[in-house]
Amino acid sequence: MAGRVWTVRDALDWIVGYLESKGDEHPRRSAEWLLSAATGLTRVEVYAYHDRPLSPEERSRLREAVQRRAAGEPLQLVTGEMPFRHLVIRVRPGVFIPRPETEVLVDVALKALSGVEEPLIAEPCTGSGCVAASLAYELPTARVIATDASEVAVETARQNALYAKVDDRVQVLHGDLLDPLLDEPAFRGALDAVVSNPPYVPRGQIQALPSEVKDFEPLAALDGGEDGCDVARRIVEQALALLKPGGVLALELAEDRAAPFAEEVSAVLDGVSLAKDLSGRDRIVVGKRQEAS
Repeated sequence: MAGRVWTVRDALDWIVGYLESKGDEHPRRSAEWLLSAATGLTRVEVYAYHDRPLSPEERSRLREAVQRRAAGEPLQLVTGEMPFRHLVIRVRPGVFIPRPETEVLVDVALKALSGVEEPLIAEPCTGSGCVAASLAYELPTARVIATDASEVAVETARQNALYAKVDDRVQVLHGDLLDPLLDEPAFRGALDAVVSNPPYVPRGQIQALPSEVKDFEPLAALDGGEDGCDVARRIVEQALALLKPGGVLALELAEDRAAPFAEEVSAVLDGVSLAKDLSGRDRIVVGKRQEAS
């Protein structure tokens, strides 16, 4: 990219071709995001200002970013951010990258909480905080308590709550699953919902994941135990002590585990159902704490 004046269009065309040759499945999308991050232009402005020359600093940033993406690093980590519902979520190495499927988890929770005036929600395994921030952003009266065992995730989630301007209603605690809430008697039987996207990859399948996942995502955010449901089972057990009677539990699981897990938890939850992801696959298990007899 040296030795000549490069316009935004020149750079876009070159990056698309280069990343395509390196096996990027979506080279144009990658090129748009990389250019946007390097120049400060929106993806629309990348095309509107296609004849704008790149500064030497922009070319340097872009060159480094393209090399990282060509080496297989996830686009979200290269740019440091990604869209999630109505927000732009910051991500960094060591924090699980949100997936589009998880936007459906938020939809399910919003629907389940419709009519609850001031919902109190817990979100274990918060990672980047995308779910917690989105719930607070889309439910202006909600209070969300998010947890994660990773200090990097806790810091990232707090920053994303701040960026979304919901940090006054999102509290992010460092701890294992719902342990921080169980330690506080005031939370027992007080929650309107527990919402989570826990680790759900069976341990024996992790090495078969694409390199972009297994080489860059934190192992703790992937490992769901022997059958992929170990963490989800622990969340169910803890949630039963924290939810109000009739309180909602919503969990995102692997497409081949959601239905069996829904059947399993029907013994301890009422009204268990499944919600489909964006591709029409069973992905979200939803149920309610049984009413007191």
